[in-house]
Amino acid sequence: MSAKKNNEEVAIFQKAKKGQYYCGDSYFYTETENEFVCVLADGLGSGELAKESSQIVIDIIKSNIHTTVEQLIKKSNQQLTGKRGAVIGIVKIEFHTRSYSFSSIGNIGMLTITENGKKKRNIPNAGFLAGYHRPFKVVTGRLEPKMNLIIFSDGVSDAELSQRFLLNKDVNQVTNAYANHIEGTARSDDTTLIAIRYED
Repeated sequence: MSAKKNNEEVAIFQKAKKGQYYCGDSYFYTETENEFVCVLADGLGSGELAKESSQIVIDIIKSNIHTTVEQLIKKSNQQLTGKRGAVIGIVKIEFHTRSYSFSSIGNIGMLTITENGKKKRNIPNAGFLAGYHRPFKVVTGRLEPKMNLIIFSDGVSDAELSQRFLLNKDVNQVTNAYANHIEGTARSDDTTLIAIRYED
């Protein structure tokens, strides 16, 4: 699946864990006049209850997209009290400052890839959201005039993240190549890979 916004093009690959109808990963992205927001949430475990927890996070983000990344995580955490819990990754791009903010709790990761192929991996904060206080940090960075951001759940392995097709500037080719790379393999976890192309 892919969609073109004003400053970004987004392509997504998603596949449920072997034997599951529901994928426990949920995602959402949107662009306003001033910013672009993308979130990937992975409910703990798999199946319908995992999907419920990850969808709670998505609903909170949709209702509060103009707040900071820090506030989005805190609000999501509050809403997961008494639920199974979820891990989360959020990136917010601010057009006027040409910068991004990213935070992740649990095993949602993000790679930034510059036009010349330089990769940087952001390390998630440990733990998960389930209503308890959870310390975390927000990473900020400058946007290159042209760059890709790759957000992924733990169904994507380190070996898969080292593949050269991730360096492709066309995000549709990134997700198509990833789909071809893992074709025929049974996924031991829900798998989501979101490729975002930013152009100033």
